Amino acid sequence: MSDIKPDPIDSLVRHAPFSGLPHVMRADLAHKLTRLVLDTGALLFEKGAPLAGLYVVEKGGLDIETGHADLVSHRVPGDIMGERGLLRDGNALLTARASEPSELIVIPKETFLDLIERSDVIAQWFARARPSALGDEGPYATGLTALQVSDLMTATPITCSPEATIKDVAQLMRDHVISSVVVMDEARLTGIITVRDLANKVLAEGLGGDIRVAQVMTSDPVTIEPGRLGLDALMLLSDLKVNHLPVAQAGRVVGMIGKTDLFRQQAATASHMVADIASADTAEEMAYVMERVPMLLVQLVQAGVRPQSITRRITDITDAITRRLLRLAEAQLGPAPVPYLWAACGSQGRREQTGVSDQDNCLILDDSVQPEHDTYFAALAKFVSDGLNTCGFFYCPGDMMATNPRWRQPRRVWRNYFTGWIAQPDTEAQMLASVMFDLRAIEGETALFDDLQAEVLASARKNSIFVAHMVSNSLKHTVPLGLLRGFALIRSGEHKNTIDLKLSGVVPVVDLGRIYALLGSLEVAGTRERIEAARGVGVVSESGARDLLDAYDLIAETRLRHQAAKIRAGRKPDNFMAPAELSDLERNHLRDAFMVVKTMQSAIAQSRGALG
Repeated sequence: MSDIKPDPIDSLVRHAPFSGLPHVMRADLAHKLTRLVLDTGALLFEKGAPLAGLYVVEKGGLDIETGHADLVSHRVPGDIMGERGLLRDGNALLTARASEPSELIVIPKETFLDLIERSDVIAQWFARARPSALGDEGPYATGLTALQVSDLMTATPITCSPEATIKDVAQLMRDHVISSVVVMDEARLTGIITVRDLANKVLAEGLGGDIRVAQVMTSDPVTIEPGRLGLDALMLLSDLKVNHLPVAQAGRVVGMIGKTDLFRQQAATASHMVADIASADTAEEMAYVMERVPMLLVQLVQAGVRPQSITRRITDITDAITRRLLRLAEAQLGPAPVPYLWAACGSQGRREQTGVSDQDNCLILDDSVQPEHDTYFAALAKFVSDGLNTCGFFYCPGDMMATNPRWRQPRRVWRNYFTGWIAQPDTEAQMLASVMFDLRAIEGETALFDDLQAEVLASARKNSIFVAHMVSNSLKHTVPLGLLRGFALIRSGEHKNTIDLKLSGVVPVVDLGRIYALLGSLEVAGTRERIEAARGVGVVSESGARDLLDAYDLIAETRLRHQAAKIRAGRKPDNFMAPAELSDLERNHLRDAFMVVKTMQSAIAQSRGALG
């Protein structure tokens, strides 16, 4: 057997996507590759450290770890490592360590980024969406078909005049870390010059740096309008076999867009965010990931994703942050003295979070817990709640958090809480029961909650007085309809002449769903799931459920579109919408949706004897 190793390029092209490179590009790539040999236990790269390039495993295996040496995955021959970090900020997102003697092929960072610019095969491979537990629909469903060129472009492109020298342009590219410059003759677009032009038209031809840009630029380049979709830009770049397009409107250059801009956009998906959160070592790192959530919401809304899918994905990100904070807390505090369950209530419990959320959570502790153990669980709760606040989930104004000793109790105390609320449903009991009926297990010993939930629902259903109080309490949230089916607007204050799409729109349906769940002993927490399940067990009629689901979807969609519009305008999202923002047709549909909710509220009040 021969011990002669194949050249790195010959080994590399055995694996996708490099097997699709044309021979001329393979030849150009061959002399840029290196081979790296690692002994068992050797570090390839450490989380947060700059990446030297893209790594392809040729032989052996590597463990991928978090910053605390927790094993995330194992890489084998043919696997690629480092692409996400290179296309984010150039730093490693995780740690890679050889688990056995290993050999890797290294593609230098700049060479890899150049390959993406030059090769559609490479660009499409690394831009394609991978299957995720979050249900992303297709390669571009939440990105390039949702966003316009104006959302993706560089809004202030670097320019030069046709009379500038190649040396001047090269210095511009170096100083601004860019690979293209727009050539302008005063206000008129005359051309574009790229790094490829410098390599192919200047260096390869032996020309000097004092020649004028006009001699080597691409004259009269094709442009794209800012209102076109990101996918349109990608297709046009591919058709023209170029890497950059000036963005122009009414003959005026307003930006520049390139393949790398389009590819990097794919990182703004829920699946990428959850992956980044899972490897974060601090709340501040997770807060950095959370900065992408507003744009994610905009993408999903513009892509026409259904409201329940949008809120589910946003909630999944919150869940991931909560779980990671719990792991970090345990790493700092040590293992918990007794089993526990961290549960969420409110919108997180129902998986209905949007761009505006506080935190509502609690701790259910095993009954073996001792008084001296509370020091540990108080510290755990503070660590997680402080971390959630850092990530933008502000402290609950009503102190409905595990940091409050009242909501950090053994299972037996929680059972007594629910028993007391059901037996004596005063105003506070109704409010607390409403919140706590939305509890959902996030992390820990789920058995602490599963049996308790079923027991409480069965007990509550049997108490007709409690049910009547809960129905009456739910009817306090009325839809914003005035006389003659006009909208009842907020009359004064900061939000005068608007509708609160949360309190007067979504919440009345949430309340109905909770009542249906109570009547049917349904353990699902989501509003839509509750209505569907209630239909299945006969708590609500087929036609009533269908109308209410349609109304809920329309109200929720209107709310999300309003928040997305705020974000696109550079403002903080909220729930207060002026009806004037809608067309006449949209206003009529929204009024009809509110009327359906009002009708269903009347029906439940009459059938279940709501208290006056």
